[in-house]
Amino acid sequence: MNNEQDSKTSFPYLPHTSEDREQMLKSIGVKSFEDLVSHVPSEIRVKELNIPAGLNELELTEYVRKLADKNLPASRQVSFLGAGWNRRFVPASVGSIVSRSEFATAYTPYQPEVAQGTLQVIYEFQTAICLLTDMDVANASIYDGPTACAEAALMAGRVTERNKLVMAESCNPEYAAVTKTYLETCGLSCEMLATPEGTLDVKQMNLTPDVAGVIVQYPNLFGCLEELGELAEAAHKNGSLLIVVADPINLALLEPPGKFGADIVVGDAQQCGNNLSYGGPSAGFMATRSQFIRQLPGRLCGLTVDNRGQQAFTLTLQTREQHIRRSRATSNICTNQALNALTMLVYLTLVGPKGLHQLAETGLQRAHVLADLFKSIPGVRLKFDRPFVNEFVIETDRSAAEVLDALKANGILGGFSPERTHGNMKNAFIVSVTEVNSPSELEHYADVLRRITSELSRSESQPVGCR
Repeated sequence: MNNEQDSKTSFPYLPHTSEDREQMLKSIGVKSFEDLVSHVPSEIRVKELNIPAGLNELELTEYVRKLADKNLPASRQVSFLGAGWNRRFVPASVGSIVSRSEFATAYTPYQPEVAQGTLQVIYEFQTAICLLTDMDVANASIYDGPTACAEAALMAGRVTERNKLVMAESCNPEYAAVTKTYLETCGLSCEMLATPEGTLDVKQMNLTPDVAGVIVQYPNLFGCLEELGELAEAAHKNGSLLIVVADPINLALLEPPGKFGADIVVGDAQQCGNNLSYGGPSAGFMATRSQFIRQLPGRLCGLTVDNRGQQAFTLTLQTREQHIRRSRATSNICTNQALNALTMLVYLTLVGPKGLHQLAETGLQRAHVLADLFKSIPGVRLKFDRPFVNEFVIETDRSAAEVLDALKANGILGGFSPERTHGNMKNAFIVSVTEVNSPSELEHYADVLRRITSELSRSESQPVGCR
């Protein structure tokens, strides 16, 4: 690097000069980088890295690696976190396949004659989703699960020509937040239905003629199983659609939503081969009945024959804003999460139907073992008396935040507290169990929780001045 370049660049490995950065900050409307990040709470901001001067690249790399080692990812802890994102074992062959250059660098398959491999992958992904959900047709994937839920709500509005959706409070709050945002900006409304007993009571739904669809989760946020058959019957009687947010792993164990009469089924691909990675990226899946296929947003891949009679794959029914008049497009979704959807497909193919069933059954059995261990701990109880698979809610005599902090101090990520979105659950948190949680981890968790609750109870009962 010459002297002129060095005078304009603070760091030789960054392409932007000081003038470049000043222009970007000016365009954003702030005076400095510190102003740009001023909204970040001071207690979680790193003041400075204190990097010693004069380090060579090898020494700097080692120094930064040691800093990074201070982070503790879920994979290095005893984790029972869930509520939509779960730590699962990913076979090494998944990463090996999806990292192949023809997949990792593939772009939009606009020219089917040179993109048969990519199109075949999309077609097989759609087929796998239909088999899991027992639905007629699926698209090539959506950005993520919450986006798929929002698109399903908009789709219900188009199909029924109604402007209101109702959603059970037992749905994941991330799905609810994204769906509400989409609907409000499109002139539709979303009403949340209370689920004090853990599931939606069909008798309390009170559906009105303007309801386009009913949105529920299966299993729901609390791990409980909604009565999909009754909900589908009530929705259809009102002329509404039933939208189901489904867990792809547990669909190998449970009756699929299509068997109960669901009209649209959505979900997230994260659990199927996609790592947690600080919350993304992932892919959303979306499936529906054949009569609604022209209202299904995003891409669809079809199987046909070419002019020589050979099998051929091609994109079809692309009612997207890129391909037709915007006023007729079903959505502004103009792409799909191809690599993450491929990851899900590879995972499902490698694990297979029997393996997927075994995974779901393992989670169910271990979750019930852990729940039974918790029941023997004084001051700890299951919040809902409902059937569950691999997730359930426990309630203690102390606040969930206090208990979870104590568990974390003992090296256990004990679960997810829904207090911010469900104010009546201050003392409750969701525990998720998967195949990565060994029997010894279950016993360790129960032992630590028993000790913690006992210590917290003694601390509360001890008179002031005697501590």
